[in-house]
Amino acid sequence: METNQDEIVHLVGKQDNSVEEIKVGLKVHSEKEAYNLYNQFALSKGFSIRRGNKRRSMTEPIRQRKFLCSKSGYHEHEDIGKVTKFNRLDIRTSCQAKICFTIKNGVWVVSYFNDYHNHHLATSEERINLRSRRKILEGHGDVIRSMVAAGIKQTSSYSFLRKEIGFENITFTKRDCHNFLRIEREKLIEVGDAQSIIDFFKYKQAEDPMFFYSIQVDQNNRLPNFFWRDGRSKLDYDCFGDVLMFDTTYRTNKYNLVCAPFVEINNHWNTILFSCAFLSNETTESFTWLFETFLEAMGHRQPKSIFTDQDQLMMKAIEIALPESSHRLCMWHISNNAKQHLASRFVNAEFKAQFNKCFYGCESETEFESSWATMIENFELQDHA
Repeated sequence: METNQDEIVHLVGKQDNSVEEIKVGLKVHSEKEAYNLYNQFALSKGFSIRRGNKRRSMTEPIRQRKFLCSKSGYHEHEDIGKVTKFNRLDIRTSCQAKICFTIKNGVWVVSYFNDYHNHHLATSEERINLRSRRKILEGHGDVIRSMVAAGIKQTSSYSFLRKEIGFENITFTKRDCHNFLRIEREKLIEVGDAQSIIDFFKYKQAEDPMFFYSIQVDQNNRLPNFFWRDGRSKLDYDCFGDVLMFDTTYRTNKYNLVCAPFVEINNHWNTILFSCAFLSNETTESFTWLFETFLEAMGHRQPKSIFTDQDQLMMKAIEIALPESSHRLCMWHISNNAKQHLASRFVNAEFKAQFNKCFYGCESETEFESSWATMIENFELQDHA
């Protein structure tokens, strides 16, 4: 009896996580159906698969096709004296689990099936990392694009999808989300535009000998990150660089790059711009490069304090590049987070007034601690996370 694709999905991966065994003689009608059949079976069991060899004949373009457990075989040993950029961990165990399809007249028939593995299978929590599972579906990609285009961070868009889809159903990791957006940006950035940026920086440097710029080039010779400051900004930093404010809230329209300005207040309470950068992503590596470049541009003088939003990757980069600076969180971001997490409390005018007194009305640490303790007690918030 022939089995269509809907029946295959029902047989191999039911909603209650029970799994029916694949049997010799099962039929499908394309290589895609054959791959999906074994892949869905593999994911429900806890292992990943890869494509094996194919055999051809005079009458059939493909006569036989194998799909293997991803731990099948071993990598060939490379020349010991050969210098490599990095060494990958070899996780293959010569596992013999596989499935073989024989093709005749367009019908793919299971002719061999071995489900014995010589390694541990992934648990339900670990299955998101299986390579053959990891794929960003078209609909999920559209959601990520639209959220990031609206100014939402890629980490937040991933967290949203993970919550909406469910941890057990999501088919990609945070790293996959990052790589997806990087590829999307690379499709957009035109060679002429990148060269225009370099030409403009060179022109500004010819006008102002103190003008500084730095460009980070990736492995494909594209410009993911670039930084600049003029001579006046360097003089301003020498005078007012004890405190630094750094924000990545804004994005450009065309290429969806992160706008990352370094700003501060001068002695006239005017905002001054020390430097600016455009970043293609918000990773620890990009932030570390940016902070180290900023220090180089400013004569390696670290600020006494730096204010940012509550971004874990940014915080880690500051620990690496600015170890002598005190990292503080921006009051504006703290206030916004408080309104989101305490929305039900902020409808109470008395609570709002007490909270604002703690936030804006205290002139010493002692006064703040006293006001905060009073607010916690008056509104019975001792057990509020």
